[in-house]
Amino acid sequence: MKHRNPVAVLLLPFVTFGIYSIVWYVKTKNEMNRLGADIPTAWLLIVPIANIWWVWKYSEGVERITAGKSNSALSFLLMYLLGSIGQMVVQMSFNEVAAGGVAGGQASYAANGYAAAPQQFAQAPQQPAEFGAAPAPSYAPPAQSQQPVQPQNQQPPTPPNQPLVQ
Repeated sequence: MKHRNPVAVLLLPFVTFGIYSIVWYVKTKNEMNRLGADIPTAWLLIVPIANIWWVWKYSEGVERITAGKSNSALSFLLMYLLGSIGQMVVQMSFNEVAAGGVAGGQASYAANGYAAAPQQFAQAPQQPAEFGAAPAPSYAPPAQSQQPVQPQNQQPPTPPNQPLVQ
């Protein structure tokens, strides 16, 4: 999740006559769907009655992404009844996720019955240690080189006005 200023989430809808609220919903929906939430298309926000159901599905995604720290019913009531105030509260929860402050990471997801943790919490699978066995080694991703990889056996590009010669 991207870190956003909660005060901006509170005040920008007033400055933009509500447009920022829609932008915020769409951007955060896309981020949550990338992390494993199941929120339908945001076009339903502009459909009467369907927008109530959409905000409920969004609230369920908030609960999933925050590993149960934000209740879906409370998120729904805050966002639907209080508008940008509710969005500010939800954004503060998202900022905790962005900072890695959701306690427990992947273990918290498993305990709450969720299929997978967001990628930022995913760790390499570890085998359960037997009693008295040495702890499993920690996982470190391979270092990436800073140099671009040059393809082998390739001719340099031909200038535009010269014929190809093989």
